[in-house]
Amino acid sequence: MADPHVAAHPTLSKTELLAAKNQEALLGGGQTRIDAQHKKGKLTARERIDLLLDEGSFEEIGKFVMHRAKDFGLDKEYYLGDGVVTGYGTIHGRLVYVFSQDFTVFGGSLSETHAEKIVKIMDLAMKNGAPVIGLNDSGGARIQEGVVSLGGYADIFYKNTLASGVVPQLSAIMGPCAGGAVYSPAITDFILMVENTSYMFVTGPNVVKTVTHENVTSEELGGASTHSAKSGVTHFTAPNEVVIIQQLKQLLSYMPQNCEETAPAAPYEASSDESRPALDTLIPDNANQPYDIREVIEGLIDTGSFMEVHQNFAENIVVGFARLAGRSIGIVGNQPAVLAGVLDINASTKAARFVRFCDSFNIPLLVLEDVPGFLPGTDQEWRGIITNGAKLLYAFCEATVPRITVITRKAYGGAYDVMNSKHIGADLNFAWPTAEIAVMGAKGAAEIIFKREIAQAEDPEAKLQEKVDEYQQKFATPYRAAHRGFVDEVILPSQTRQKLIRAFKMLENKVDTLPRKKHGNIPL
Repeated sequence: MADPHVAAHPTLSKTELLAAKNQEALLGGGQTRIDAQHKKGKLTARERIDLLLDEGSFEEIGKFVMHRAKDFGLDKEYYLGDGVVTGYGTIHGRLVYVFSQDFTVFGGSLSETHAEKIVKIMDLAMKNGAPVIGLNDSGGARIQEGVVSLGGYADIFYKNTLASGVVPQLSAIMGPCAGGAVYSPAITDFILMVENTSYMFVTGPNVVKTVTHENVTSEELGGASTHSAKSGVTHFTAPNEVVIIQQLKQLLSYMPQNCEETAPAAPYEASSDESRPALDTLIPDNANQPYDIREVIEGLIDTGSFMEVHQNFAENIVVGFARLAGRSIGIVGNQPAVLAGVLDINASTKAARFVRFCDSFNIPLLVLEDVPGFLPGTDQEWRGIITNGAKLLYAFCEATVPRITVITRKAYGGAYDVMNSKHIGADLNFAWPTAEIAVMGAKGAAEIIFKREIAQAEDPEAKLQEKVDEYQQKFATPYRAAHRGFVDEVILPSQTRQKLIRAFKMLENKVDTLPRKKHGNIPL
């Protein structure tokens, strides 16, 4: 194919031609389309990269790539780079690979060559063990290219899957992403969305209306608020692209470069007194009264280091990254302030996904347990609480990173087992004096165990209360578990931070292996 750009500049010297091509590539789809992008409150593909990477560190790959299609007028319309900017650079001095889709070129649609550029940097990331960041702004497959474009998507999906658990993969959704454009982000580790300007859906509002006769806007169908609160597809949202890019940088700081390394430690000066007296009075005297598990988290970690994941989804469990004595850890905590901290389908899958990520990238896990059990009811049973709850159980059982559990209050029934109990491989399990470790709550247990005795009593209510108190004293404490060795130590809440710092330090060289296998069969 003759180069239309050379033909357009026949009088330029070779040096001048290179300069002209470089300048042309920087303009993407042209100044008019760049202006239109800015009017929507969106940055261009290159502006996003400039914000993301350390100044002057970006090295572009494939700047002059052009599409090869000739049908439907494409033989008359070429743009250098073909709608995606790809390359590598550094964030806080650490190597990363990045692709940034350019909506000014054919709406960011994916062509054969567009896909080849993305695959090329993913291959480099795998070979060199560094994260891949995708800044997604694409209308989907380029329709004019037909199956070739679809094949390009499949190539990317395949690479995403091979890279999963090898290098971190982060996806920022910066505009409308439809059809095949949403499946690559879905395979990656974390998705971030911009409020009001980014969308994700398999089929858009027009197709939905045609097929199901539902009238729905793009924002309702697949906006940031929908996917952060209802579907759980996205992990983070922000009001604008600048904040999203800041979140990307912060998120990366908790992660290693690849599965063979550990996350970088932040500078930390040890204190002679790591006690946190405020924690001693945090748990209410009434076991049915809620409290915010985030207050426990903030009392244990390095000040201001908690980055919550999936904050608006399945709020009855809290997950996120933090630092403890400068070291990166993952935290999973039941949230008594929402649904009493009960485990349900969404909470189980949310936590399971997070646990598996941490295990993939050598990030130790801290579990804060206050769980009354699994959520009962036909809705949960019919939608598969058994299988979904088993995902969290499986994730913890499979994890070989250092794992520590602190039981703050309730640890009832099967949920006690699931929340990183000693029996499923936890390294250390602590309990606070307020911990209640039992098959079920005292009232329910008394009603079953002493059913006949209560029924025959002169005052059934008084007898019930007597038996509740009896059960409470015998079983609803941490001491039976401690006698058995299922709890390693019962500690004061104020001592917990110091205990955790020492315990994770002790476990930093932990080596554990799973039985030889191709891979397990997680209950999906």
